[in-house]
Amino acid sequence: MNKAFTRPTLSMTNEELLKENCLLRDQLQDFLERAHQNQQIMSRHQSLDLKLIGANSFRELIITIFTTLPETSDLDIVTLSLIDHKSSLREVLIDLKLDLNEFPHLVFVSNVQELGALERGLSKPLLGAYKEHAHASFFATCAKKPGSMAIIPLIRHNKLIGCLNLGSADPMRFNPSMATDFIENLASIIAICLENVINSERLTYIGLTDALTNVSNRRFVEQRMLEEISRARRQQYSITCMYMDIDFFKKINDQYGHQSGDDVLREVASRIKAELRLSDTLGRFGGEEFVVILVNANLHEAFQVAERIRISIASKTFLLSMAGACDTSISIGLSTLNEANNQGDISTAAHELLWRADRALYDAKEQGRNRVCHSEERAPT
Repeated sequence: MNKAFTRPTLSMTNEELLKENCLLRDQLQDFLERAHQNQQIMSRHQSLDLKLIGANSFRELIITIFTTLPETSDLDIVTLSLIDHKSSLREVLIDLKLDLNEFPHLVFVSNVQELGALERGLSKPLLGAYKEHAHASFFATCAKKPGSMAIIPLIRHNKLIGCLNLGSADPMRFNPSMATDFIENLASIIAICLENVINSERLTYIGLTDALTNVSNRRFVEQRMLEEISRARRQQYSITCMYMDIDFFKKINDQYGHQSGDDVLREVASRIKAELRLSDTLGRFGGEEFVVILVNANLHEAFQVAERIRISIASKTFLLSMAGACDTSISIGLSTLNEANNQGDISTAAHELLWRADRALYDAKEQGRNRVCHSEERAPT
């Protein structure tokens, strides 16, 4: 606590003046230390703001929120709730291969009503002691609940997009009477940054997605293949490439029309995707051709997946929006790259993996279609 300031007088003795001077020096030192501490705090928060603003991806921004923000602000808990109507954002992020399990304190809700306390259109931060019945949904992912918390609405264009939830073990850290200018400014920055990276991810998704079937396009599959071969090499597992072609697709277009052909393409893509894991990559390579990259899958495992896909295409009639229904089948070629053979130039390995799958597809066509064939893996040279 600061000592009271007393004004020196002419009647004070030298000893009293020296004593008073010591008190003044102590006060000045205290002021300097406080100023230095405030400067350090401001510097840390400015650094946080710059890191938030500089985030180039959704993942980078979320890591900053969950890692740098608690360190900078001495928080015990940080969670983030985002409104995601019809799971559209989650689908984009998953298709772009972002593992949402990496962020357990990131929660998506379908509507404003799921935010509980914010449903009434709260526009200011809600501060105070944590109360289980009122605030449990904001900290549901946390094993240890906070003593006090601040629920900060994230608003863009007068619309609630979610909330940032801060928790402290100190029950007095956040009290209803404290000023909220700082955390409101933080919320504004985070809301703008979220909108920016989400829009950026959506644009990336559009640029790497086939518009007709809504699966990845050729560019994205080729990019993923390079990444997956590199990862498989580091982590020592096999990957398999599937090259698929719809049988007699031209006859469908000729007999039922191109609109019906588009219906078949969309449904084929949907049936293929239903047999894959989130870690796998499906893309349309053009026309009636599709390519799949199966991660951590040997030839036997890949053959089982391919058979399920083949059966799912051949066993169920395709409903057409313009002309009734039709049946079709698919031919599939497989090639595998195992740990022992994953060597040399990555681009060359990717090109050969795809080429061997294409050759196996040709064999499937030659042998009567509606079947799965595989290529023999070459030994490294």
